[in-house]
Amino acid sequence: MTNTLKLRALLIENNLTSEDVAKELGISKQSFSMKLNNKREFKSSELNKLVVLLNLTDKDFLPIFFANRVEFNSTCV
Repeated sequence: MTNTLKLRALLIENNLTSEDVAKELGISKQSFSMKLNNKREFKSSELNKLVVLLNLTDKDFLPIFFANRVEFNSTCV
């Protein structure tokens, strides 16, 4: 599940609109909206493009796109 608040904040910080990002990902604005609202999952190819577009490090990337899994794993240790 995507941490949409963090992703939206990054879009604002980078002065990107949903339309800009959708175009970069090669999807419609509606498809990006559904992914941004956790109604659909991002494909790995889209995640790769977002990493480049937003200049994300692993440290930035993981809490946005794998927040629930990371939290679950850290509590199991």
